[in-house]
Amino acid sequence: MSQPVYYHQQCPVCGRMLQVRVNLLGQRVYCQHCGGGFVALDEQMAAEARAPQRSAADRAEELLERAAMVLGQADSDNATT
Repeated sequence: MSQPVYYHQQCPVCGRMLQVRVNLLGQRVYCQHCGGGFVALDEQMAAEARAPQRSAADRAEELLERAAMVLGQADSDNATT
């Protein structure tokens, strides 16, 4: 049987460092010390949760700009070879 995988997250209520099973990411968990409830988030998920939410139009515009940049780089790479 495989061993569970853990990551460390600080309890936002009492501040203790907890071992949280990876399979609980994104779910509500409770601190075994103080009983405080919180959503289990790894560093990347926490950063995304703190980031301001953008509209779909803003995200689409950003993706189009990235695509244009990548296509421009590919064109310049093809022109030099």
